[in-house]
Amino acid sequence: MKPRIIITGVAGFIGSNLADFLIHKGYQVVGIDNLSYGLESQIPEGVEFHKVDILSPEIFNIIKKDDVIFHLAAKNCISDCQQDPVETAHINVTGTVNVFEAARKNDAKKVIYAESSALYEGDSSLPSIEETINPESFYAVSKLAGMAFAEAYTRYYGLKTTALRYFCAYGPRQDYRRTIPPVMSAFILKLMHGEQPTIYGDGTKRRDFVHVDDINEFHLMCIEDQKTDNEVFNLGSGVSHSVNDILAITKELLNSNIEAVHADDMPGEALETLANINKAKAIGWEPKVDLREGLKSFVKYYQENEIPWPA
Repeated sequence: MKPRIIITGVAGFIGSNLADFLIHKGYQVVGIDNLSYGLESQIPEGVEFHKVDILSPEIFNIIKKDDVIFHLAAKNCISDCQQDPVETAHINVTGTVNVFEAARKNDAKKVIYAESSALYEGDSSLPSIEETINPESFYAVSKLAGMAFAEAYTRYYGLKTTALRYFCAYGPRQDYRRTIPPVMSAFILKLMHGEQPTIYGDGTKRRDFVHVDDINEFHLMCIEDQKTDNEVFNLGSGVSHSVNDILAITKELLNSNIEAVHADDMPGEALETLANINKAKAIGWEPKVDLREGLKSFVKYYQENEIPWPA
């Protein structure tokens, strides 16, 4: 019998895509979100939705025995986290511990939770491997604290967990409303509306972009494959592309000749991110979505859906 799936942050980018994916796989999905960042309109039909904060004791009444929990809710815009470390700790640390505790007290089967590739931001060795981390920003430090609590819950209570370090995930429903939006959604929407996109710095920074469809294939493995229990995995493509590359492909797909404007580089950002994905590949996962095809489908999503503008 398939376990019931709980998704915190179900109205967000990865959460809503995951819910859609699992419903089509025949799973019963229960979503939790306070809608402070996510959009209720993104929650797929068929989700049993609860408008609840992860810090609330109400989640103890939602989570049941043998549920599998995907804990994705977080304050995750790095620049916003730098401005408010207290709220960052409140949501990302205390909120995460509340989810772990609800899982423990209700005998949930497993918690699969989002860490972040930001844990590698102070480490210049590439590709990044799971064993070597060096968090610097408040956001990354909050994710480090969540990792430490996960390990403690496993150590003292036997709670099964899986930690996922997403690199630059992209695809439909990506959050374009952040203070500084993800580069792909920012470029597509600006160019579609005839505006100049902004590049911070000279555009040579490189990022490991991974499509949400590939991520969801690994999410499924986390539910069904015990080899993922009590492990941490990088989820990237294993290839990096420059910001300039992304702009060039996006302009070509939109048949646009609009040039970008350049702004001051954002301090503290790594020159390059690149995931070592050997650990995930060793248990049978392989990213399949080509960057160009992924961008093409992303552009199509924005063309086919009415997106409020300006963000």
